[in-house]
Amino acid sequence: MQTDSPVSVERFIDSQPLSRFQKRILVLCFLIVAVDGFDTSGIGFIAPAIRADWHLAAAALAPLFGAGLFGLTTGALLFGPLADRYGRKKILIAAISVFGLASLAAAASPSLGILIALRFLTGVGLGGAMPNAITLSREYSPASRGSSLVTLMFCGFTIGGALGGLVSAQFVSTIGWRGVLAVGGIAPLALVPLLAFALPESLGFLLLRGTPQDTVVAEAISTRILPKGAPRVSLRSEEKGLRQKSSAQALFAPRMAPITLLLWTTFFMILLIVYLLTSWMPLLLAAAGVSLKQASLMTMMYQVGATIGGVWLGRRMDRSNPQRVLALAFLVATGLFVICAFSVSSKAIIVTTILGIGFCIGGGTIGGYVLSGSYYPTSSRATGVAWANAAGRVGAVLGSMLGGALIGYGVTFETFLLSLAVPGVIATLSMLGLERLRREQTSLEPLTVQPAGTNNAHSPRNGV
Repeated sequence: MQTDSPVSVERFIDSQPLSRFQKRILVLCFLIVAVDGFDTSGIGFIAPAIRADWHLAAAALAPLFGAGLFGLTTGALLFGPLADRYGRKKILIAAISVFGLASLAAAASPSLGILIALRFLTGVGLGGAMPNAITLSREYSPASRGSSLVTLMFCGFTIGGALGGLVSAQFVSTIGWRGVLAVGGIAPLALVPLLAFALPESLGFLLLRGTPQDTVVAEAISTRILPKGAPRVSLRSEEKGLRQKSSAQALFAPRMAPITLLLWTTFFMILLIVYLLTSWMPLLLAAAGVSLKQASLMTMMYQVGATIGGVWLGRRMDRSNPQRVLALAFLVATGLFVICAFSVSSKAIIVTTILGIGFCIGGGTIGGYVLSGSYYPTSSRATGVAWANAAGRVGAVLGSMLGGALIGYGVTFETFLLSLAVPGVIATLSMLGLERLRREQTSLEPLTVQPAGTNNAHSPRNGV
């Protein structure tokens, strides 16, 4: 039996209980971002071993960090529009294959120059994988729990990052930095056949494209979301006919341009902070007299805090104004930078403040990714998320390069942390700017298509 009146895909997803099929999608996306986090974090933890093996100065590592981040930016810019054109699943599998093969090849690098080139290719794959995993998770999550579910999924990144730190700190002396890179390549390649078999294409994307074959596939997917015995539902896309010639063009439509620019500013500042911390904190702590093993474990506390913060902030974003939640998190982090800067003599305070910074900045970054997908329609959502990510990666590149320069100039641990308060304040103000735009536009037509029957001002399907 099938209902006669077509229902929008957004309303269909929102009206059904979370199915086992949707949970499986979230788990698969969790695994994707986990291997992403392992690789992204691992390079910072194995940097001292690479430096010792090849007798490098600290500043010589900056191009290594920068190459991976340039690749992340390139991958996000490239794979976002491709996913809006060809589908999330195909691009996810292609991106994961690229970064798995490149990471595996990097483990056999004979020189720093070749390692830098392969880290760029690894970054290209990583840059395409994570934004599309976020987009796909968001498109299969009901609006009322969207932030909670997607942030929970994205905690795979921080857990993978923590695992990367743990493996590096505990096993780099036995398997070497090459072994850590090999693990980072084997894990994503092992995921490829699983994703090809078990991961579906975005239901919204299939209905928007609307070919006869896509319609058949969409109907089959919808039956896996419905409870057992429920009648089949005829689905439609409310965005038909609204697709831009270019998905990038939609990011700069008159009402979207200021939102896009504020999102980019936020991501730029926050990822600048993240990569300054994760790339250089172990070396700075070691220079301050902390053993390398202790420094790696201390820095790992950032990832632990980010995991907890992502879950908690996601729940708060579903229950209250998401922009205010994130602005407060960034503001608190700014204060923690100051506290940590003047507590270098106390390992307990350093560990506690790093945990808190991870909660606010790492968790807030996860919340920002979720929020970025809520502003854009299906036809440009992958591009919107990926290009916001790319803007953040520009900040990450600057952060990694700046860290090398600061260490080269001999800055102290205290000065390094105090400098992070500046991007923290700017990120707070950018998020408050997004909140102001939301308040100004609540009386206007929603930026994205709002499902019938939805009246939640903070719903992730309502734009701002």
